[in-house]
Amino acid sequence: MAEILKISNLNYKKNNKKILTNIDLSLDSGKIIGLLGENGAGKTTLMRLIAGINSLPEGVITVDGTAKKAEIKEKISFSDHLNGFGRNTKIKDIEKFYLNVYPDFSSKKYAEISEYLDLDKEQRLSNLSTGTLGKLVIALALSRETKLYLLDEPLSGIDSMSRKKIISSIIRWKSDDSTIIISDHYVTEIASLLDDVVIIKDKTIYQVSSVEGIQEKYHLGVEEYYEQVYEGGVSNE
Repeated sequence: MAEILKISNLNYKKNNKKILTNIDLSLDSGKIIGLLGENGAGKTTLMRLIAGINSLPEGVITVDGTAKKAEIKEKISFSDHLNGFGRNTKIKDIEKFYLNVYPDFSSKKYAEISEYLDLDKEQRLSNLSTGTLGKLVIALALSRETKLYLLDEPLSGIDSMSRKKIISSIIRWKSDDSTIIISDHYVTEIASLLDDVVIIKDKTIYQVSSVEGIQEKYHLGVEEYYEQVYEGGVSNE
């Protein structure tokens, strides 16, 4: 498999507080990877650094062979929670924005996903439930034809039925050669999606494991393994 993401010697501070230290990570393409860690562990920060939203003060991030920020942005679809849009904005106008801004945005793919997720293009953001907003975020993110998808807490605060629909969408519309990094607190629900697990602990990459390797070595499911890592029951050796 080709390497889709490589991070070397990444360190990040905010307001002189260390958020991430000595981050080194290499991920292969074509997989769905769970980025796990407790609240405040730095998962969202790492995703924003990969996507080029936050400036990278120290270290190197390479995506699909390039370390150039402009080229990286073309290869990544980051789940935008749409806070930059006015509350009266209609779904159809957000779609138009994506079409204008992202050359890789597929109207055909978006139409298929939005129909599957029961999105009404005439609805305004102010009228959307948390579940429907989550569906819209996923539909927009997955409708870009990119190499790497970063899904930050796509199930957070969403009802059970909407979570199932979103998970089903990820499976249905992921292409074989694309890679998805997904961060979420609903570890049990995303576990069945995952090929690999990356755990952030103590401000760094504590463990990178394949789900198959976890099952073979520890005889644990993903959630049990993750919990034991944080409880000190599994070392990073």
